[in-house]
Amino acid sequence: MSPSELKTALIAQARALGFDDCRIAPAQPAAHRALFEQWIAEGKHGDMAWLARNPERRTDPTLVLPGAKSVIVLALNYYQGGSAYPSSELDGRKEAQRGAKEESTTVPVADAPPSPTAPIPYWERRYPTGSETPATSPSSEPNSHQEPPPASGQPPSTTVNNGQPPSTPFRIARYAWNNDYHDLIEAKLRTLSDFLTAHGGTQRPYVDTGPVLERDFASESGLGWGGKSTMQIHRHLGTWFFLADILTTLDLPPDTPATDHCGKCTRCITACPTQAITAPRRMDARRCISYLTIESKGPIPLEFRHAIGDRIYGCDTCLDACPWNRHAQASNEATFQARTTIFAHTLRDFLTLTDDTFRALFAKSPIKRIKRPAFLRNVCVALGNTGTPADLPALQQAATDVHPLISEHAQWAIQEIQTRAESGCHPPQASPKAIQEPHAHHP
Repeated sequence: MSPSELKTALIAQARALGFDDCRIAPAQPAAHRALFEQWIAEGKHGDMAWLARNPERRTDPTLVLPGAKSVIVLALNYYQGGSAYPSSELDGRKEAQRGAKEESTTVPVADAPPSPTAPIPYWERRYPTGSETPATSPSSEPNSHQEPPPASGQPPSTTVNNGQPPSTPFRIARYAWNNDYHDLIEAKLRTLSDFLTAHGGTQRPYVDTGPVLERDFASESGLGWGGKSTMQIHRHLGTWFFLADILTTLDLPPDTPATDHCGKCTRCITACPTQAITAPRRMDARRCISYLTIESKGPIPLEFRHAIGDRIYGCDTCLDACPWNRHAQASNEATFQARTTIFAHTLRDFLTLTDDTFRALFAKSPIKRIKRPAFLRNVCVALGNTGTPADLPALQQAATDVHPLISEHAQWAIQEIQTRAESGCHPPQASPKAIQEPHAHHP
């Protein structure tokens, strides 16, 4: 079998396993390795110490797999469908955008960041954040903003929740609505690796767990381009997909590298609640809500607590803002649909979890890995932003928890609610679509 025939057979195997795209990049040093090393040197990776270990390995696949010739990059759609915005906010944005002459009518409302005149949540109204983020001027960008072409007619959703976000008063990043994606994708990668082994290859498969700058190789393979949010953007999947890589010693024909289609658009930069996107394609993880609620194990800095709003695990705001999401269609993978046992809870319910009940509720969920103290820390911050006096008894009990991470954030939430009650300021009413997202990730 020739290399071209093997590549064709590989792509067919990947499609049969459910991957939405499969591309090949040469196993060469990462194109943006210098920027990665600078990012590490500036400490913008925060407490993610593993990123700073052996940076030369992370930027050169031949040091991870001696003799590597190709990097196989795969995408798996996890979009569950439906708008991530609360309905009241969406209505306000529609109305504001009707009157905004400068706003392009070709950009879908649900994919656009909040209009300055649209209703915004209490915590953003009190502590403005993303609206003040510096954006690049038109003259600083070489290309004008390239709007995505009109979306073709989309078939009816086949997802188990009919493409609708869960009805909850909190938000969890879309990728964490159900089971951990690592388990699902790793099994698929093993099958592909076995196929390649049968054709004489040696492989190292990874799902954002290995020393590989996967977004660099995704761009080199033509599987989307690096957006200004630092997230990968795909012409047909938008921002809602997982990346996986297989390093192989097989020399497969590479695909053409992707070109940038962001142009002058800075919607993701403007939308970021904590101004974590400090410049196009520059991210300070220490300010990112996904980092603060997932990767960070310590107290959440006071300056970011109000901006976190009702998010209790991760943040998808910069992903939601991307207009290329107009092409996103709901995934047929049931594993990514919202788990009822999680979203049947209220924020107050979560405060009653013990270590054992936490592990049981989030079994096989990515949320389980941050452990109960960090999760309840996040819940307390959300209650501090959205809670009412009815939540005080549960928070007062949490304030007595032996773990200082829980007790300190519970005390902060109590003070926030009491201050609101005394001033007569009330948090927004819970919306039937008050959840968005699942990134690292962050990542």
